Amino acid sequence: MASSVTFRVARLGLLVALAAASPLLAQQPRPVLSPEVHADRTVTFRLRAPQAEEVSLTGEFLDGPRALVKGADGVWSVTVGPVAPEIYEYEFTIDGMTFHDPRNPAVKTNQGPSVVSSLLTVRGDQPFFFDVQPVPHGAVSIRTYDSDVTGRSRQVYVYTPPGYNEHSDPMPTLYLLHGADGENRSWTELGRAPAILDNLMAAGRLTPMVVVMPYGYAYPWDAGVAGDKQQADFLADLKTELIPFIEASYQVRRDRESRALAGLSRGGSQTLNIGLRNLDLFSRLGVFSAAGGATPETQFADVAANAAQVNSQLELFWIGMGTEDGGYENAKKLSAFLTASEISHSFREIHGAHTWIVWRNFLNEMAPLLWPAPATTQQ
Repeated sequence: MASSVTFRVARLGLLVALAAASPLLAQQPRPVLSPEVHADRTVTFRLRAPQAEEVSLTGEFLDGPRALVKGADGVWSVTVGPVAPEIYEYEFTIDGMTFHDPRNPAVKTNQGPSVVSSLLTVRGDQPFFFDVQPVPHGAVSIRTYDSDVTGRSRQVYVYTPPGYNEHSDPMPTLYLLHGADGENRSWTELGRAPAILDNLMAAGRLTPMVVVMPYGYAYPWDAGVAGDKQQADFLADLKTELIPFIEASYQVRRDRESRALAGLSRGGSQTLNIGLRNLDLFSRLGVFSAAGGATPETQFADVAANAAQVNSQLELFWIGMGTEDGGYENAKKLSAFLTASEISHSFREIHGAHTWIVWRNFLNEMAPLLWPAPATTQQ
């Protein structure tokens, strides 16, 4: 009996509390929708900031900041576009401070202190080349190996192509590096590498390959380790730990002709500095948005001195750069230096800045050139 009374009292107290709170709940502002993509591909951005004095929007789809207008309800808004189909990064600036969009759960994260950007997806009439499509799919595994070089266990993301377990012949391997502030999952989550590779293979444009996406630092970025040691130990780990681990664990060929190295930004610079000086390991190089430094004649003097040997060992030396990238002029200097040194390479430039929009396109364009599929060779 006592417990029944206690329950009724507690229930009454809860109802009284809810009744008292109902006016407060009724006064709560409705959540704003941001971003809102309209049928004509214009996009409305909104932000509730009643105390703010100035709000602006910056994004890859804009030439410069766009001011938002404050409504009577304290919600700021602006409509832009139409915006071409793509995935874009954007941020709000509120009274001089940069923030991501609090109403948008899609973000580009970083392992370092760089800005966490919000992501806007604008779709067109056709799927993106990096969309998951109704084709056979490969698999991504997260593997752990022990590194004597670093004294740590390290994780690596490994893509195996559709039908990997049914393949009887060993495959070639692409080692694919991320950029500064990135991590080993960057190419899968932001670069959409698995979907790109699946779609290329389904189209008959790509030879089945294993793609290895390691953490591009020997030690955590905030460990206080000098840059030279980071680079030296990353190379040592790559040569003596990671490559042997992959070749013992996967059905891959174990010769330099069957290994490629590619990367974006910092990973592109690593590809230049490591790949060109370790041609006993790699026969193909892909360099995405890496300027190569302002003085390539100094940085790569040793490479130029052995141009004939470099040419004899490199089956593919592919360099790509966006024309709006801050490193564009230096990349052109690098290409001109390589040409003057008679080092065979291709230099590809497309419209774009230092972003994943460019890097997804570069992977889609370069990957089929690594080991051309028979269908590609016949075209």
